[in-house]
Amino acid sequence: MQLDFSTLEPLERYRWLASTITPRPIAWVSSLSAGGVSNLAPFSFFTVISDDPATLLVNVNHRADGDLKDTLLNVQATGELVIQLVGFAQAEAMNASAAVLPHGISEFEHCDIACVPSVQVKPPRVAGAAVALECRLVEAMPYPAAAPNCHLLFAEVLLAHIDERVLNEQGRIDSNRLDLIGRLGGSGYTRTEQRFELQRP
Repeated sequence: MQLDFSTLEPLERYRWLASTITPRPIAWVSSLSAGGVSNLAPFSFFTVISDDPATLLVNVNHRADGDLKDTLLNVQATGELVIQLVGFAQAEAMNASAAVLPHGISEFEHCDIACVPSVQVKPPRVAGAAVALECRLVEAMPYPAAAPNCHLLFAEVLLAHIDERVLNEQGRIDSNRLDLIGRLGGSGYTRTEQRFELQRP
């Protein structure tokens, strides 16, 4: 089977990419509007792109009607965000926060998700998240340039909060304790329960 992506409608391109590029980590992004309203939303087009400086990339699609999502508007206005990784225990809360709510409604409050203050940035972070990364916006790049349908957020990590319960005796992450979830195609998810090791040659 071969797929010529130039002949596919955007939804079909999305479906093929989302069901083949898996599993994808989920950036559970908290942000704050200029008026002080908190926002929380998950994004699975997300990855780490640099360690010097420590930089993450989050793709925030525009809405179907072309409007910009609150996450993007907030981050552009304040230059700050917190990226949480999603553990299995918080899967249901993460999914609830993906609901489309009217502008100005906080997912933290609407979905009854507890939050705690951050240290170096103003947006709150999700209480109980095993990993929360306080970030500053480096760039919000419209993409593609000719007719943008999303923004690529380049976020530099300033401070990491790591739950000590997911650390091993050497003070490093224990994947067995981290128990993150990843996105598959459609409504499918996976969790980091089964793993194996390979030694680099």
